[in-house]
Amino acid sequence: MYIQLNGQVIYYEKTGEGSPVILVHGNGETHKIFDVLIPALSKQRTVYAMDSRGHGLSAAVSEYHYADMAEDVAAFVQALDLVRPAFYGFSDGGIVGLIAAIRYPALFSCLAISGANLTPYGWKFYAKLSVRLVYLKNKNPLARLMLKEPSITKAELSKITVPSLVLAGAKDIIKKSETKRIADGIPNSTLKILLGENHFSYVVHSPKLFPLLDDFFEKHS
Repeated sequence: MYIQLNGQVIYYEKTGEGSPVILVHGNGETHKIFDVLIPALSKQRTVYAMDSRGHGLSAAVSEYHYADMAEDVAAFVQALDLVRPAFYGFSDGGIVGLIAAIRYPALFSCLAISGANLTPYGWKFYAKLSVRLVYLKNKNPLARLMLKEPSITKAELSKITVPSLVLAGAKDIIKKSETKRIADGIPNSTLKILLGENHFSYVVHSPKLFPLLDDFFEKHS
């Protein structure tokens, strides 16, 4: 389905019935990375899986900013009259969720993120270097986004008041210290570092994420 938000055409898929949950993918991906997660979640919930602006079937953009994507999520909730949905965002989607929850503290019932970072310095060196090389080669605007943004402060994190679940893989491309910084900055948060997992392994086309989110949403959404 398509919806126009903030002058952008955004594609999303709606599945299931019950309390609402919004899913947002990472950089250069689409909602299809959640093809295993969505059927499991939608057995008891209404799942809204969005393609972020400039991704998938959503309209193209000339430049990317996390704040714009966060405003799209807030407008999406308002346009569909969703009452405090739960939110899960992966990687860039996690950044989007953090910004949306900071700007609109009453928007979500609870917030779950994985593999997110507060600044570009939160990346491990080799990962940031690979992104920089991609940008130098083809000036990819999505690579530029990751090199320039976000810039989320500890004071801003303290504005997130909803229960929050902060996830990362033990072998993540995001520094462990960065993930801990996020969890420490959110007053009502739970941190889980998943042993044996990397940035993508427990999320993309994986059944591993469902029990973590199902338990968290059951308690808080």
